[in-house]
Amino acid sequence: MEDNFNLEIISPEKIIFSGKVRMATLPSYEGDMSILKNHISIITFLRPGVVKVQTNENSYNEFFVEDGTIEYFNDTLVILSASAVSIKDLTKDFMEKLSKDTVEKLSKKDITDHERYILNHKLDTIKEIRV
Repeated sequence: MEDNFNLEIISPEKIIFSGKVRMATLPSYEGDMSILKNHISIITFLRPGVVKVQTNENSYNEFFVEDGTIEYFNDTLVILSASAVSIKDLTKDFMEKLSKDTVEKLSKKDITDHERYILNHKLDTIKEIRV
């Protein structure tokens, strides 16, 4: 029996990933969630974090996202994100600049609690990624 489902990670410029996968773990506002074949239909928003994609028994791909939406329906998962980047493509300079910009935004007095929540998740994720 085939345990794979279709996954597409799409940015406005291009398709970042397209193929059959066994599992995808997503950073949503409800918490990290894993999607397997035959998951119930769902639409939700992504928070800053890492999308982990298992393509087979021993193969994983990871993608950094700052935001986006997901839809799972009829064994097809679509991730739409303007900020999706493969972890393999991240550079140390890019991550340092992103971290600096995030800390700078967090230091502002006029940000909302929601913005502070998102920026803290983004900063935590940046600190975990090793490039």
